[in-house]
Amino acid sequence: MKIFVTGGAGFIGSNFIHYILNNYDDHIINFDKLTYAGNIKNLEDIEAAANYQFFKGDILDKDRMKKIFLKENIDYLVNFAAESHVDRSINDSSQFIKTNIEGTHNLLELALEFDIKKFVQISTDEVYGSLDDRGFFREIDILNPTNPYAASKAAADMIVNSFYKTYGVSINICRSSNNFGPYQHPEKLIPLSIINALNGRQLPLYGDGKNIRDWIYVKDNCRALDAVMRKGKVGEIYNIGAGNEKTNLEVAKNILKILNKNKNLIKFVKDRKAHDYRYALNTDKIREELNWETEQEFYPALEKTAVWYSQHPDWWDN
Repeated sequence: MKIFVTGGAGFIGSNFIHYILNNYDDHIINFDKLTYAGNIKNLEDIEAAANYQFFKGDILDKDRMKKIFLKENIDYLVNFAAESHVDRSINDSSQFIKTNIEGTHNLLELALEFDIKKFVQISTDEVYGSLDDRGFFREIDILNPTNPYAASKAAADMIVNSFYKTYGVSINICRSSNNFGPYQHPEKLIPLSIINALNGRQLPLYGDGKNIRDWIYVKDNCRALDAVMRKGKVGEIYNIGAGNEKTNLEVAKNILKILNKNKNLIKFVKDRKAHDYRYALNTDKIREELNWETEQEFYPALEKTAVWYSQHPDWWDN
């Protein structure tokens, strides 16, 4: 089976490729623009594998991708390619609109033209907007994004769903909670906090640090994405989360505890614009339909993550 993976040099994409190649005989074709968030070093251990190919390119370049599709018999397309940092989208949303919406549309047109077996869109829990202290988002809930990044991902989800309903493209949409683990870019909360703590620098937290996120270890997410790709009912949306709701302050304190650093390193900074208070997902659907469960508990997985960054300064130092 051949899987065309976009954004496979990024954080979740590279972990997904490792997971697939470690567990199956599938052939992976990785198509990545190698922006600041994509790092080909993430995959240097498999670059010579017979069942792995890498092509540098942009999902906005439909013609370049079509040439690959004409040569290869693609079975599945998994779209990780995205601009994904909220702060960057607030500063300049233009590239988010291009990549996350127009790029996804290009991929859908290729999926339609080449009649692929399944198009899997990697989305986010942020498309639902913000929750208070009660309740959980379900797959059928109305989308209510509050920042340009989340809005661009919500728009992409709508376009993906429209290609299923209008043209019959076989699709699934996966809305995952906050991932953490190895190969995550240092602009994100957990790697930034780990790296700053290792260097004795302050850990910046927006506002009062009480915004809540559900954290899932990236390998658990990859297992879920694989289950959806292979067994998900065509046309369905699946929430993926671990039920590890933590405030940003709790996360920072846990990191300092693991690294034996002083809590005085925590620094509260001016809050982000339109900062969603809480994300939380109801994951009954994927658990019941696809028999998926998380394997990693939060604190031990956070310890593993901290150890990985402490042992790989060559990866993040630049």
